[in-house]
Parts: sequence; structure tokens; C-alpha cells
Amino acid sequence: MRLRFIFSQVWKGLRSNFALSASVMLVTFVSLLFVGAAVLLQNQIDSAKNDWYDRVEVSAFLCAPDQNTPQCAGGEVTQEQIDDLDAFLKSDQMAEYVDEVHFETKAEAYEALREYLEGSAWIDTVDPEQMQSSYRVKLVDPSEYDVVRESIEGRPGVDVVIDQREQLEPLFNLLNRFTLIAGALAGIMILTALLLIPATIRLSAMFRRNETEIMRFVGASNGFIQAPFILEGIIAALVGAVLAVAALWVAVEYFIQDWFAESWLRIITSQDVLMMAPWLLLGAVAVAAIASYVALRRYTKV
Repeated sequence: MRLRFIFSQVWKGLRSNFALSASVMLVTFVSLLFVGAAVLLQNQIDSAKNDWYDRVEVSAFLCAPDQNTPQCAGGEVTQEQIDDLDAFLKSDQMAEYVDEVHFETKAEAYEALREYLEGSAWIDTVDPEQMQSSYRVKLVDPSEYDVVRESIEGRPGVDVVIDQREQLEPLFNLLNRFTLIAGALAGIMILTALLLIPATIRLSAMFRRNETEIMRFVGASNGFIQAPFILEGIIAALVGAVLAVAALWVAVEYFIQDWFAESWLRIITSQDVLMMAPWLLLGAVAVAAIASYVALRRYTKV
């Protein structure tokens, strides 16, 4: 009987204050949408980092003919210098850092360039003899790229040493900034929800002040009087959270997965959304319950 009465009061409050309840649902929906998007984006960035960094290589480009750089002041790399570098990379000294070594000749570099620039007029302006031969070094531990790079730089015949990690860092830093922006927007919306929920509950309690006074007069406890108002806030926030989870699931399942279906990277799936969903729902319930309880204790006389 008590539960039936409490839920009847909850339904009455939601119906009579539909606009305010809908605003709580909407704010919760947008807040958790940003929170979920930020979490999924960060998961994708971390996954991409692991996939990319496992494939990080250090590339040592050797001096080509007529190359005007300080490192190549002695002219084109000689076969002796190539042999010395090859022996160094395959030595016991580098064995703990170097997994595989691949030498790309000028002819192979030219063919790769032709394939990359296929159909472009630029390819006819390049002479195969102008190409740089190079070493591609796959690392045992990609985080040790600095050690390998510093060991190769400055050796005779080496023009420049490039590690792919340095090229990838700006991209991941940019993506991390997007995560921070999404997180900041989520924080603003959560703060809005924390301000809106107490206001909604406060107004609901004011509209039904006569009823709560009667309940207090007949001996109802504070918990019994407050329960319908707290449940109103929880239900409104919970509906918003469910809508946010549903929107994230649809976006990942029918857009993200389709757009990146051919990618070799591990792309976030709807399963990731479902694993995150309980935390979003619990967060919505906790925020709504605490905000409602504080509003009743501080601002209403029930």
C-alpha cells in the first residue's frame, strides 16, 4: 500500500511537472552523451596507439647524389658505409633493440614512389638515381625508438633518421584535445543538471506543500514524504541516461562500424557501449538522488 501510494505520487509529480521533468531528461541525455563520447573516443585513441606503436619503425635514409645537407657533405653513401651500417644494426649490441632490418634500394624506393604517385605528372620528373636508399628497422620494444635513432644518427652515409612515433604523436595529441573538449562540455552539462534537478524537485515540493503537510500531520516520516520527490528526479535522469546509451549504441553500431569497417585498426564496437552503460546509468541515478535529497533538506520544509 505504501509503495503504491509513493509511486502514485511520483506519477502525479511527473505528469504535473512534465516540462521540468523533460528538461531534466534532456540535460541528463546531453550530459551523458558527451561523457560517453569522451570515454569511447579515449578508448579508441588508446587502442589506436597500441596498434600503431606496435608497428613503429625507425627509418634511416642514406645520402643520395648531389644532396646538399651537412650530413652528406662527403657525397653519396658508399657500399662500404652501407655494409658497416648493416653490420651495426645486426650486431649483438643492437640485438636487444632491433627485431628486423630491411634495406630498401633506390630502385625499390623509386617503384614505391611510382605506385604512390600513380597517375600524377610529378612521377616523370623524378630520376631513380635521385632516390635515397634506406634502412627500415622494426623494434623489439617500440618505446625504445630513441635509443635506436640516436645510435644511427651521425653515422657516415646517414642523411636523416625518422621514427614513425614522432609523426604519429601530433595526431594523437590532437585527438586527445578533442577528448578534453568533449569532457569539458560534459562537465558543463553535468553542472547544469546538478542545478536543474534541485530546482525541479523544489518546485514540485512547493506545488504539493498542502499534501506534504497533511502527510506530516498524520505521522508520516521524513523519508516517506521525501521518497516521491527523490524518485521523480531519479526517473527523469534515468530516462535521459537510457536515451544517451541508446544514442551511443546506434552511432557506434550503424555509423562508426560502417565507416571504418575496412580499417585494420580495432574500432570501438557496440559491445564497448554496453560495457560502459551500467556506469552511465548508475552515475545518473547517483547524481539525481543526491541532488534531489540535498534540495529537499535545504530548500523545502517537508
